[in-house]
Amino acid sequence: MSKPIVAIVGRPNVGKSTLFNVLAGETISIVKDTPGVTRDRIYADCTWLDRNFTLIDTGGIEPDSSDIILSQMREQAEIAISTADVIIFIVDVRQGLVDADSKVADMLRRSRKPVILAVNKVDSFQKFGNDVYEFYNLGIGDPYPVSGASRLGLGELLDEVIKYFPDSQEEDDEDDRPRIAIVGKPNVGKSSIINKLVGENRVIVSNIAGTTRDAVDTAIVHNGTEYVFIDTAGLRRKSKIKEELERYSIIRTVTAVERADIVVLVIDAVEGVTEQDAKIAGIAHDRGKGIIIAVNKWDAIEKNDKTIYEYTKKIRDTLAYMPYAEMIFISAETGQRLSKLYDLIDMVRENQTLRIATGVLNEIMTEAVALQQPPSDKGKRLKLYYITQVSVKPPTFVIFVNDKELMHFSYTRYIENKIREAFGFKGTALRFLIRERSGKEQ
Repeated sequence: MSKPIVAIVGRPNVGKSTLFNVLAGETISIVKDTPGVTRDRIYADCTWLDRNFTLIDTGGIEPDSSDIILSQMREQAEIAISTADVIIFIVDVRQGLVDADSKVADMLRRSRKPVILAVNKVDSFQKFGNDVYEFYNLGIGDPYPVSGASRLGLGELLDEVIKYFPDSQEEDDEDDRPRIAIVGKPNVGKSSIINKLVGENRVIVSNIAGTTRDAVDTAIVHNGTEYVFIDTAGLRRKSKIKEELERYSIIRTVTAVERADIVVLVIDAVEGVTEQDAKIAGIAHDRGKGIIIAVNKWDAIEKNDKTIYEYTKKIRDTLAYMPYAEMIFISAETGQRLSKLYDLIDMVRENQTLRIATGVLNEIMTEAVALQQPPSDKGKRLKLYYITQVSVKPPTFVIFVNDKELMHFSYTRYIENKIREAFGFKGTALRFLIRERSGKEQ
C-alpha cells in the first residue's frame, strides 16, 4: 500500500524547514540511512498514531515574483501540491497576514486538496493567541497554532492531517496489476521508453490521469498481462537552476516510487552513472521496492568485448548498497532489448512475493553461524536463536537474538547473503528486523 503524501507549503521564511525537521526527527521514525546513500533531506518517512506517511518540504512560494529563482520555486511547489494527498499550509504569526498568504491560499483552494492551516511561531499562546484569529480571513478553515522551534501544538496538527488519509486497504483490494515507476534524471529517455513500449504493444487499455497525483499512468497489455507504467517525465523546465530542478525531480520520484511495486531506474549510457542517479536509486532502495537498472542509449556507445563488463562494474561500484538490482542495456530509440524488460519485471515481481518456509530459513541460519562465528563484545557473544519470514514486498525477516546491540550491520548482511545464495531474490531488497529474546524463552 502506498503511503499518503503530505506537503508542507508556504511563503519563504515562515518556518517550513524547521517544522519539517521537527516532524521528521521527533514525532517519528525516519527510515535509517543506508551506508553509501546520500540522502536529500526534503522528504521523510513519518509515523503518527500508527499511520505512516511521506512528508515533503517544498521550498517557499512567492506568488507574483518575476525573479527567476522564486518563480521557479513557485512552479515546483505546484508540482508538490499536485502530488500531495494533504497539504499543511504554514503562515507566520509574527509577520501577520500578508497579501502573499492570500495568494497562496487561492492557489491551494484551486487544488481541491484538503488543506490544514498551521500558524507557526506561536511560542506563547498568551502572547500570540489573539493574533491567530486573523488567519480565519484566508477562508481555508480553522488555524492551528504551532511552534516548530518550541515543538508546541504539533500533536493537534497531525491528528487533523491523518483524518484525511484514505482507508488503508481500499486501493490494494481493487488493483493488483503490477505498477512500474520509470524514474531517472531529466532527459535520460524515460518518456521515450514508455512511448516505445506503447508502440510495440499496440494494445493500450487506457491512459489514466493519476487521480491524486500528477504523474500519468499508462496501462499496457503484454502477453495477456496488464502492466501500469508510472511516468515521472515531463520535468523539463528550461532552467539554469540546477538545484531546484534536482530537488523537485526528487519530489516527483518519491511520489512515483511510493505508488510502484517495481522501479526502473533509467541511466544515460553516454553520461554514465551520476550522483543524482545514486540519490534516486536510494529512494527506491529505502522503500524496499523491486529495482531494475536500465542503461538507455546503449546503441550510442562504442563497444569492444569488455565494454559491458566495465560498464556494469562502474554502476555496481557506485550503487554498491544495492547489489541485488537487475541490470539491462537498452535503446529506447531502436527498441533494442526493450521487450526483455517485461521478463525482468515478471521475475522481480515473483521474487518480491517469494515466501520461504521457517524450517528452511533456520537451516540456512544454523549453517551460516557454524561457518562464521557471530561477533562478541566485552566477552559477550551474539547468539542467533530463530529466524522467520513475516511479510513480502519486500520480503521481510525477523531474527531473534540474545542482544540486538551485538547484531552488527555486517553480520546481518552476511546472513542476507547466505539467504540470497540459496534463493536468489534477484531485483528485490530484503528487510531484516532484529528482536531480543532471552535464552530461557527460546
